[in-house]
Amino acid sequence: MATNDRKTVRLPLLALRGVVLFPQMVLHFDIGREKSIYALNEAMNQDRIIFLAAQKDIRDEDPEGNDIYQVGVVAEVKQIIKTQNHLRVLVEGRYRARILRIEEEEPYFVATVEEYPLKSSRSTNQKMMSALMRTLKDLFQEYSMKTPRMSKDLVFNALAAENPEYLTEYIAANMPIHTDDKQMVLEESSVTKRLKMLIQILEEENEILTLEQEIHEKVRSQIDNNQREYYLREQMKAISSELGDGDSAQEEVYEYYDRIEKLKLDKETAEKLRKEADRLLKMPYNSHEAGVIKGYLDTVLDLPWNVFTKDKIDIEKAKKQLDRDHYGMEKVKNRILEMLSVRALAPDIKGQIICLAGPPGVGKTSIAKSIAKSMGRKYVRLSLGGVRDESDIRGHRKTYVGAMPGRIINAIKLAGSQNPLILLDEIDKLSNDFRGDPSAALLEVLDSEQNYAFRDHYIEVPFDLSHVLFIATANDLGNVPQPLLDRMEVIHLTSYTREEKFQIGKRHLVPKQLKRHGLTAKQLHIAPSAIYAIIDYYTREAGVRGLEREIASLCRKAAKMIVSGEAEKVTVTDKNIQSFLGGHKYKQEILADDGEPGLVNGLAWTSVGGEMLQVEVAVLEGSGKTVLTGSLGDVMKESAQAAISYIRTCTDKYGIDKDFYKTKDIHIHVPEGAVPKDGPSAGITICTAVVSALSGIPARSDVAMTGEMSLRGRVLPIGGLKEKTMAAYRNGIKTVIIPEENKVDLEELDQVVKDSIHFVTAKHIKTVLDTALVRKFVPVKEHANEASNMTAGTLEYREEDEKRGEPLIAH
Repeated sequence: MATNDRKTVRLPLLALRGVVLFPQMVLHFDIGREKSIYALNEAMNQDRIIFLAAQKDIRDEDPEGNDIYQVGVVAEVKQIIKTQNHLRVLVEGRYRARILRIEEEEPYFVATVEEYPLKSSRSTNQKMMSALMRTLKDLFQEYSMKTPRMSKDLVFNALAAENPEYLTEYIAANMPIHTDDKQMVLEESSVTKRLKMLIQILEEENEILTLEQEIHEKVRSQIDNNQREYYLREQMKAISSELGDGDSAQEEVYEYYDRIEKLKLDKETAEKLRKEADRLLKMPYNSHEAGVIKGYLDTVLDLPWNVFTKDKIDIEKAKKQLDRDHYGMEKVKNRILEMLSVRALAPDIKGQIICLAGPPGVGKTSIAKSIAKSMGRKYVRLSLGGVRDESDIRGHRKTYVGAMPGRIINAIKLAGSQNPLILLDEIDKLSNDFRGDPSAALLEVLDSEQNYAFRDHYIEVPFDLSHVLFIATANDLGNVPQPLLDRMEVIHLTSYTREEKFQIGKRHLVPKQLKRHGLTAKQLHIAPSAIYAIIDYYTREAGVRGLEREIASLCRKAAKMIVSGEAEKVTVTDKNIQSFLGGHKYKQEILADDGEPGLVNGLAWTSVGGEMLQVEVAVLEGSGKTVLTGSLGDVMKESAQAAISYIRTCTDKYGIDKDFYKTKDIHIHVPEGAVPKDGPSAGITICTAVVSALSGIPARSDVAMTGEMSLRGRVLPIGGLKEKTMAAYRNGIKTVIIPEENKVDLEELDQVVKDSIHFVTAKHIKTVLDTALVRKFVPVKEHANEASNMTAGTLEYREEDEKRGEPLIAH
């Protein structure tokens, strides 16, 4: 015995899993672990006394000393029954004890334990103790009523208990609460705290049981209603069968009910469809209204409700797919791969709507197909060109004759999944009339904050479009309404270079057309020189559609020659291509020699790419009229007026007659007069051409320019630089003058363009004139001393001009 009168003994220790024993309680449990069997045998060889303590983690198959709770119960083994795989043991707890130290761990636990009695409850307020016991009993009685499997004897014994120590241990031992909670009660030495602890546990358990009962009642009520409806429908079916009245009609309606149940729709949608089915059941089978309802139900139930394809995003595979389908376009491919990478990290991301903008034939539609392939999504193309009715997007009310869903819902139905890739092709070709604006209807479709509950006018129930990946294409973003454009992230696709067109033709178009026309590479050989010749002399385009058509024409002619027996193998080169495609449709642009005043190369942007635009100016004797021809728009005409006004303010700088606006007529013409032209970016081109014509100094033929000009000669920024510089590259231009504020846009240009063209940035028109004209101006007043013996109209020479022998006309 210890000095504090607590019993200390050395006993075999058995670790319990998921079970806690209390003093004076009887417990059945099974053992099968080798350590536990050894400990039990040792107890049986002595006086049947063993120490039982719970282990902390029930998943631990071989716990160590630290894995066992320190407080347990000294118990007497009453009975052991051997079964096939384990031993069934009956024990009775004697008193609470705690481990002082573990003496041995192999082959079984042996521990020195000390008796650990409860604190005396005599000093506790007896009224408080009675109140706690009464509360605990009431809660336990409530718990037993909500737990039908609870034995009545257990409840009676608990309610009859007068000893608070016995009451707490009895309730804790017989309630199916968590092992950790039972251990907490066992370890607590204060009876008052034990009572409070059990009161809290029972209150939580009673709340959980109440919620479980409510859930059970709801489920049971729903099941009862469903069964009731099922029985009633079966009875109606049997009655209809006996009467021989409309078997097929009844069967069809019941099939609708079954399909509604199987789809597991949301409450609103399911209720709406059931009401429509109920109406169909009550009306004549062959009535017009019945046909409308059947069409409606078939359409809605055929939609892919809760059907999704799993995204298979493999960046390497996607990169190979894009490289296989498209040549070049590195920046566009990288942007697509970035988008796919984000989706790989955040699969539930919403609101990513891409708009591919660029001239026709550069691969916008095929890029969308490649994205769908690389993601493993269904692909649907939706052509919006010429769509002018809002109902094309939202659908028609089903009350109208011939009503049908809108194009969005039809696309979902065709895809067969709720998360396809939908291509909104030619979104800039949308129009509107008195029937509504389809672009306004697309605002909801492309808004991730709204499209989770998109309501088509025909189906009348919300459909979730938030999982759809929308990709739009456009040629001219200027025709896309700004609110619609704000919902999309724009990726610009530019014109192909000559080399890119050659590679696309060689790698993709030639094999594709050979296969389409049933030819092999042995039967028709198109030499690289022939592809270059088609690009240079038979097509003028930003994309490659014209190139593909010409290659198809070669295939057709070769097929005819082979089938007719004229040749077994056909070879096309640049030498004989005219015999297949006829004479050259386009002549290679030959830049004029420096020597024609009033002719300047400008650069323009069109919806099919960039173009080089020459501006011609003729100065005639007259009365100061300005004539503008070439289908010029108002903005371009105003640019011409601004240029002439600026020149009038600085005639001395450029050696121009001060009275030119009174004595000369100026005719400004932009060739290809049948093509409308407009925009401010020709401002510096017009000004340079007018100065060149008035001064008689030619502009350099290998220089092109673009930029808006203010009335004070400042050069203002423009758009479409990438397409414009591509046009300059195609036409052999060596120097391009751009506004200084567009310098940042040079980073976006293709490397081949930057390597081939020298760019000059200009803040003022003086820089433009100094670069574009074949020689610089020297105001007459700066050479007054040198020219004192000259009269007006005499030729002057500058030092640098003397080296070249070029005169400067002085006025």
